[in-house]
Amino acid sequence: MDPIRTDIRGAVLEVTLDRPKANAIDLATSQRMGEIFTRFRDDPALRVAILTGAGEKFFCPGWDLKAAAEGASVEGDYGVGGFGGLQELRGLNKPVIIAVNGICCGGGLEVALSGDLILAADHATFALPEIRSGTVADAASIKLPKRIPYHIAMEMLLTGRWMDAAEAARWGMINRVVPADQLMIEARTLADELASGPPLVFAAIKEVVREAEDMKFVDAMARIARNQFETVEKLHHSEDQLEGARAFAEKRDPVWKGR
Repeated sequence: MDPIRTDIRGAVLEVTLDRPKANAIDLATSQRMGEIFTRFRDDPALRVAILTGAGEKFFCPGWDLKAAAEGASVEGDYGVGGFGGLQELRGLNKPVIIAVNGICCGGGLEVALSGDLILAADHATFALPEIRSGTVADAASIKLPKRIPYHIAMEMLLTGRWMDAAEAARWGMINRVVPADQLMIEARTLADELASGPPLVFAAIKEVVREAEDMKFVDAMARIARNQFETVEKLHHSEDQLEGARAFAEKRDPVWKGR
């Protein structure tokens, strides 16, 4: 059976990790996720994606330890986009919403951190327990100290302690907590809002944020001024930018075409 379920609602792609019992990711599942998110990236008809897990207990615990015990190498081929298909997928300039429906730990948390917006059910929990199995949460070691206060990130990395959804929201690791039975309703409402927005602007925002992460402010601004960000240059010469100005002048809602 396919470990990933997909559903398209208008311009929104819903991706559900459905791999009982815990939605753990093995090499084949990671490769499949990479294929799905690559198609999402390259399909102009799709503007927003939601990633969630099946069931009510697990979002994703990360790497499939059972597969590892049977000989699968943690250094194997995860496919395009790296582990979970999102973390290293180049040019993904569309919004991705993560809907955390339960336990989110290890590589599952690293995948969640690859999204742009994270909603969590009120019973969701988060951890990086790799320390207890004698390994390193490599991607989280890079990402988490940039997302939440350094000392809180280091506490999670060094102790493997669990964090509930309320605390995760308090530190800014997730956007907000919602009742479990409202999680997908909230995620779809947010996705629909984004899908009606300007895709070229979203693409420019994502590229600038991603590329400027390790740049000085003045250098990033200079690159923008010199049209050295592909998405920004495309936006500046687009029909959508003219449409935005016209809609404002005419006091109406803009009609975005993505070109």
